[in-house]
Amino acid sequence: MPFEQVFTSFIAALDAIAVGVFAVTGALVASRKEMDIFGFALLGTVTGVGGGTVRDVLLGHLPVFWIKSPVYAAIALAVSAVVFFTAHIPESRYRLLLWLDAIGLSLVAVIGADRGLDADVGAFIAIVMGVITAVFGGIIRDVLGGESPVILRREIYVIPAMIGALTFVLMRGHGVDYPPAAIAGFASCFTVRGLALYYGWSLPAYRARPGRVPVDAAPEPEAAAKQRSEPKP
Repeated sequence: MPFEQVFTSFIAALDAIAVGVFAVTGALVASRKEMDIFGFALLGTVTGVGGGTVRDVLLGHLPVFWIKSPVYAAIALAVSAVVFFTAHIPESRYRLLLWLDAIGLSLVAVIGADRGLDADVGAFIAIVMGVITAVFGGIIRDVLGGESPVILRREIYVIPAMIGALTFVLMRGHGVDYPPAAIAGFASCFTVRGLALYYGWSLPAYRARPGRVPVDAAPEPEAAAKQRSEPKP
């Protein structure tokens, strides 16, 4: 088999795995909310293809990837149906959800960055596309599932995706072949996200501080103050 066909098959396999993994996380959220099988199908599918859809729309790649190749939507639907009958097996579905989400995050950060490079939009936008592809599926999943989006919590989530996409883009820019660059990008993203999950790392949150009164923030001119204090005729 020619190298081009092997390479294309490898990319397609990564895409399918990423869609399937994210579909599992969407279906697990549906199980936590005790939805019916149609709820599983909805959350699983939009989570599996959501990030890639936003990426393709921003890059102008229309129709989007799962419309060009409906097999991706079929994978998400099939995975969601399987989870409907097996979601009760894991002891901690939420913990499984987080680790599967970390795998999906790492895969699609690389895939999204690669799509950006293929679109010839420059290294910076390619990294942005990697981050968007990685996080938007989870955002849609959490919003539809009635949960606080993980990106808005204190968890370290966007940073791993950024590191993975940056690693991939830098290596590709220095002439490294796709497979080792993709593996390095995946590994860097998954390592940071995995360590954050294992050790409970989080970013510092904003702490409210006593505000200043308006007079202290912007003292009034003496003349204006005197004018206002004088009685009107």
